[in-house]
Amino acid sequence: MTTTPEAIHGYIKAGLECTHLEVEGDGQHFQAVIVSPAFAGKRPIQRHQLVYAALGDRMREEIHALSMKTLTPEEYKG
Repeated sequence: MTTTPEAIHGYIKAGLECTHLEVEGDGQHFQAVIVSPAFAGKRPIQRHQLVYAALGDRMREEIHALSMKTLTPEEYKG
C-alpha cells in the first residue's frame, strides 16, 4: 500500500501540536513544512526527532524519505 501525503499529514497532526502543516509527495518521497510551538528553543535535529516520534514506526515501514522544514510559529510569520 502506498502512503499518501494526506496520511502523513494525519500522523504528524495526531502526534504533534501544529499551527501549520503542509505535506506533499509522490508516495515514496515526501516534503513537509511543519510549524509547531513545540519546536521553540530546539535545534533542528531535536525538531526532527519530535516529528519522527510522532510518526513512530511508520518512518521505517511506510515512509521512504521525508524532507522537513521545521519552524516555530514566530519563525513562520517572519
